[in-house]
Amino acid sequence: MSSAAEPTRRTGTRGPGRPDSPAAPPGLADSARLLADGTTTSSALVGAALSRIEAGRDGLNAFRHLRAEAALDEAAEADRRLAAGERLPLLGVPVAVKDDTDVAGMPTYFGCDGTLPPATADSEAVRRLRAAGAVVVGKTNSCELGQWAFTEGPAFGATRNPWNTAHTPGGSSGGSAAAVAAGLVPAALGSDGAGSIRIPAAWTHLVGIKPQRGRISVHPYSDAFQGLTVNGPLARTVADAALLLDAAAGPHPDDPHRPPAVDARAAARRDPGRLRIGLALRPPLTLTRTAPHPEVARAVTALAEALARLGHHVEEARPRYGLIGLAFVPRATAGIAELAAAHPEPGLLDPRTRSALRTGTRLGGRIVRAARAREVRQHRRIGAFFDQGPARSCGGYDVLLTPTTATPPPRIGAHDGLSAWRTDLAMTAACPYAWPWNVLGWPGVNVPAGFTHDGLPVGAQLLGPSRSEARLVSLAAQLEADRRWYEHRPPVPGR
Repeated sequence: MSSAAEPTRRTGTRGPGRPDSPAAPPGLADSARLLADGTTTSSALVGAALSRIEAGRDGLNAFRHLRAEAALDEAAEADRRLAAGERLPLLGVPVAVKDDTDVAGMPTYFGCDGTLPPATADSEAVRRLRAAGAVVVGKTNSCELGQWAFTEGPAFGATRNPWNTAHTPGGSSGGSAAAVAAGLVPAALGSDGAGSIRIPAAWTHLVGIKPQRGRISVHPYSDAFQGLTVNGPLARTVADAALLLDAAAGPHPDDPHRPPAVDARAAARRDPGRLRIGLALRPPLTLTRTAPHPEVARAVTALAEALARLGHHVEEARPRYGLIGLAFVPRATAGIAELAAAHPEPGLLDPRTRSALRTGTRLGGRIVRAARAREVRQHRRIGAFFDQGPARSCGGYDVLLTPTTATPPPRIGAHDGLSAWRTDLAMTAACPYAWPWNVLGWPGVNVPAGFTHDGLPVGAQLLGPSRSEARLVSLAAQLEADRRWYEHRPPVPGR
């Protein structure tokens, strides 16, 4: 591929759905602008969001809990502040957060069944969203303890994909993704420990940003899932995702990871320059020997061709992942074990969760410490792919482009009745590309790559080295201006 290459127009890479209309709910940045201009009110925006959520409850099942009365009270207060001339980045704008995130006065079930006490304080990310003026309307569904790439469970049922409700929106931030894709809220916070923002973003035609570890605090956890998990935004546009990222970003005083601040909104308005981009369709080594589905490979290749046409140097590449999975498994299962062991009614947990609890307990301690100690060497090995020094041999890339998932979104119930081992194998086969960046703690952005012949969304990852969010956001914004993916909305009722 060269900068002069023309993208091949392929069936299934440009999606179905319908273009935006004047009746479509405004996005995050547009909502903030309309409020600041006095064109609408927070009470109207929050009330409309709550109405859409209720209308989509049976069809999508995106929310675990609503805080309707409190949200309307906060909207009325935001209107008073706006009328008095106060301005904040998200003052009066409705947003949602995932059910692994503490909101004062609400239980944090994280997809589990049972009775849990309400949180006594907001998480740091929610505190910052409130400080920016946002109105949290509710908490979105997640699979149990965020383990799987589907959002289903006995505690709440199945969250469905607005593009085709027979299919999952992905997981574990599937509720947030479904809510944003369907236009129930303009943006939502998710979390990503093995792709749990990027995977549902890919499967619902959204922008999803997994930021650098520590960019958005995970407090009250000090190091969620042994450092694998980060919080990040899901939105329909790069500008909206950047706005939510900036509003939520920043450390808690107790946080161990404190990357330098980044201005994502400014990055979204900046030209990325001419970049060297490596296209890697081959996933890291797994037991499943996965290859991308032909329609996924076709869509991501078309995206690479678009990048080349935009002036970037794009070529096939093979990053040296090594045996990075050996570092991921102990950390992931130990993280699940820590949360599962704290559940007051462990008998209500999914049998697969209880299996992960046993595995994580066995792999904890010394094995987890050894896995985390390998991170420095993994940074060196995979960092060589991005090495800009004069001695670079196989490095020098600015960005790595891969599929976000190997397959389109599975059908609801596809993993019912599977053992823990077979569920993990199925998830690894479907989603082998995302989790290495959780081990590394580096940023990645899912961008919509198009649709299958059946109208199911698929996505691609823009991945970078440590603290490269600004470059990735700039590149995503440039690609968005060309591809105009925000023009397509799913044909769901209730808006």
